[in-house]
Amino acid sequence: MVTDALLIALLSAIGAAGTGLLGVAALRALRHRSVAVSLAVVAAVTVAAMLSGTLLVSWAMFLSDHDLWVVTTVCFMAAVVSLAVALLLGRSVVRGSRQLAEATRALGDDGSFRPPAAAPTAELAELSRQLAATSAKLAASRERERTLEASRRELVAWISHDLRTPLAGLQAMTEALEDGMVADPRVYHTRIRTEVGRMSAMVSDLFELSRIQAGVLTLSPARMSVYDLVGDAISGVDALAREHGVRLVGDGVEPVPVEVDGREMSRVLANLLVNAIRRTPADGTVAVAARRTADRVVLSVTDGCGGIPPEDLPRVFDTGWRGTDARTPPAGAGLGLAIVRGIVEAHQGRAAVSNVPGGCRFEVHLPAAF
Repeated sequence: MVTDALLIALLSAIGAAGTGLLGVAALRALRHRSVAVSLAVVAAVTVAAMLSGTLLVSWAMFLSDHDLWVVTTVCFMAAVVSLAVALLLGRSVVRGSRQLAEATRALGDDGSFRPPAAAPTAELAELSRQLAATSAKLAASRERERTLEASRRELVAWISHDLRTPLAGLQAMTEALEDGMVADPRVYHTRIRTEVGRMSAMVSDLFELSRIQAGVLTLSPARMSVYDLVGDAISGVDALAREHGVRLVGDGVEPVPVEVDGREMSRVLANLLVNAIRRTPADGTVAVAARRTADRVVLSVTDGCGGIPPEDLPRVFDTGWRGTDARTPPAGAGLGLAIVRGIVEAHQGRAAVSNVPGGCRFEVHLPAAF
C-alpha cells in the first residue's frame, strides 16, 4: 500500500515537473508578450500538469479505456474553464495597464495625472495611488519653481535698480571732485563712504543668501541664554531706533537656554529689529519677547507698521519681497527676511509672521536646549 502511494506520488511529480519545465520555457519565450498570454500559459500549464500526472498514474495502474476517457474529459473541461478565466482576467489587467499607461503618458506630457476609474488588481491600484501622489508632488515642485523664478527676476530687477542709483551718484561726486567743483570735499567724502557702505551691505546680504541657498552655511552652535542674545541685538540697533524716534521694549524676554550659532542668530535678530524699526512710525514701539514652550523657544519682534496685506503674508520671507506700495520699504534688496528664514531653518526651526493690532509680529521658533 505504501509502495503504491509512493509510486503514484512519483509519477505525478514526474508528469507535473515535465509540464512545468515546458511552461517555464514557454513563459520565457513569451516574456515580451501581453500579460494575458502569460496568464493563459499559466492556466494551461496548471491543467496540463494535472492531466500528465493523471495519465501517467492511469497508465501505471492499467485503468480501463472508459475510466481514462472520463479522467481526460474532466481535465479537458477544467482546462477550458481555466483558460477562459485566465483570458478574462488577462484582458482586464491589460485594459487597466493600458489606461494607467495613458494616464502616465499625460503625466510626462503636461504634468497632470488622472488615475483610471477602477484598477483590476490591488497592485495596479497601489501604483495608481503612488503616481497620483508623485503627480501632486511634481505640481507643487513646479509651483515652487515658478515662484522661485519670479522671485529671482524680481530680485535682479531690484538689485539692478538699487545699484544703478548709488553708482550714478558716486560717478557724479567723483567727477565733481576731479573737476574741483566742490567747495567742501569732506561732504562728498562722507556721502561716498555712506553709499559704499550701503553697497557693501547689499553685497554681504547677497553672499549670505547664496550660501544659504547653496546649502553651505556652516553653523557653530553653542549653548547660550536667549536673554543675552536679545540684549546684544537690542544694543546693536539702539542708535538706529533713536534716530527714527522708535522705542525698543524687551521686557518680555525669559532667560531660557538655546543652542544656536550666536553670530548667525544675532544677524537674524538684527534683521528683524532693523526691519521693524524702519517700518514703525516715530513715537512707535518695537517689542521683543522670548518664551519657552514644551520643546520650543519662541522669539518674537512686534512692530507698529500698520499690518501686512493678507495676500502678501505668504510672500514675506521670499527672496526679493519688498511689500506693496502702501508699505514701501526703504532702500534695500529685500533680502533680510529671506536670510532670516534661511538661517532659522538651518537651525531646524521656522520663521513665521502674523498681523496684530496696529502692526505685525515676526516669530522665530527654535528647538529648546535641555
